[in-house]
Amino acid sequence: MKIQVGIVGGAGYTAGELIRILINHSKVVINFVYSTSNEGNKISSVHQDLVGETELVFTKRINSKVDVLFLCLGHGNSKAFLEVNEFSEKTRIIDLSNDFRLNKDSIFKENNYIYGLPELQKERIKTANYIANPGCFATAIQLGLLPLAKNNLLKDDIHVNAVTGSTGAGTSLSETIHFSWRTNNLSHYKAFSHQHLDEINESIVNLQSTFSSEIIFIPNRGNFSRGIFATLYTKYEGSIEDAKKLYNTFYTDAEFVFVFDEDIHLKQVVNTNKCIIHLHKHNNILLITSILDNLLKGASGQAVQNMNLMLGFQESEGLRLKANFF
Repeated sequence: MKIQVGIVGGAGYTAGELIRILINHSKVVINFVYSTSNEGNKISSVHQDLVGETELVFTKRINSKVDVLFLCLGHGNSKAFLEVNEFSEKTRIIDLSNDFRLNKDSIFKENNYIYGLPELQKERIKTANYIANPGCFATAIQLGLLPLAKNNLLKDDIHVNAVTGSTGAGTSLSETIHFSWRTNNLSHYKAFSHQHLDEINESIVNLQSTFSSEIIFIPNRGNFSRGIFATLYTKYEGSIEDAKKLYNTFYTDAEFVFVFDEDIHLKQVVNTNKCIIHLHKHNNILLITSILDNLLKGASGQAVQNMNLMLGFQESEGLRLKANFF
């Protein structure tokens, strides 16, 4: 018997990718897709890549007894939604906002939200009922740093420069997502203060309790639609061979993280749930390049990966996706 899934906040980019994955997931049937602004409209009228894939329509009715609930709401809205909507004790909830990611926010209505980065705490996810899905930048940066933290090798400041596509800004209109502004353009935003820094630091300290250096993060807006290309560098005393060995060891059992010897580029991961990492040593500096699709491994793909782990499905179920390489 297939599990029943509900999606709240169904009109955005992450919800569109989530629907695309789930309608092709062999263990799942979508019970409802909730949207206050699109009630009665066909889902394929908003997510037009789904024409011919589904006849589902948006609804404002909620089935409180679904097996899994995905919250694809804006930051701050998940708590507000759950304050006024009750679900069965058997309903597993996966939240894609930042409402429950930090330790101080992880308990809500007596429910404990586990930080859902599978490469960090897969075993906890397997027994969890509530998941706080990580942020997109946070996922790319953490996956680039966790092997060093695990081996207590983060001893200096970490410099991060990362570029994300326009879908990272969501569907709400603003000056910086208009085509005329974004095309042939590049800019940074929230320099040194991006909200994902808090969850990154918590995960690093989880593995390396002595970590007290600074993560100096410059996020950039790219003139492409999707993907994150992150470069990280910090002091490292070992050889490049040592670095590759500890990264490959750390990710031996990781379903979607790959350490690649050749230079990497964004098209390798767009439309997939993969994160690909490349390492380069220059004098006493280790350069780590980490790339992923912000809507998949950075959001909806990772949410399905978490659902698969929670329900005992094969971790890659529904997520064997081919990159848009050409």
